[in-house]
Amino acid sequence: MHIPRITSIVLLVAFLSLAIWLALVVAAPYMVAPNTLTDLSGRVGGHENEAKFKDLGALPHAIYWIGDAECHQIHNRSYSLNGNQLPFCSRDVGLFAGVALGFGVAAFFRWKIPPLFVLLGLVPIGLDGGIQALTSYESNNALRLATGLIAGLVLSLLLAHIVFVSQDDRSKGKTAESGTNNRN
Repeated sequence: MHIPRITSIVLLVAFLSLAIWLALVVAAPYMVAPNTLTDLSGRVGGHENEAKFKDLGALPHAIYWIGDAECHQIHNRSYSLNGNQLPFCSRDVGLFAGVALGFGVAAFFRWKIPPLFVLLGLVPIGLDGGIQALTSYESNNALRLATGLIAGLVLSLLLAHIVFVSQDDRSKGKTAESGTNNRN
């Protein structure tokens, strides 16, 4: 199926932006001296670790500051590289990767994503996170990463589908308007 050029460009830009963001998140622990940021456990919506970031360079400081605000950063739910914890938990890293992958695929291939496929793609993250929140079950980072990846992928494909449908509707509207104007 033909993909409108502007829509593909927008999706490609979204893919590249998210891929760069993911690369920065993964590279951030290497921008910091080894074993500097070993436990960032906190809560979403706070800045509990600001004191730990004060001596960081501008770029790692910004990345870790965003992570501190947007992620719980629980140590045992996060990966570490270079002796430093990543600025986001493993599930968030999976979500970033899945969304980037989905937009990358959607920039070149278009298909209608069935609602059942979206729901099935969200079941793993819902079960893993939900059961963990309600019971003593503790997931592992590989499973968190995988469920985030799947959820990010199906959500980005759904969003891309919505963009394509919106683009089609606008194109049909313009075609209908030009047909009406030609008759007058």
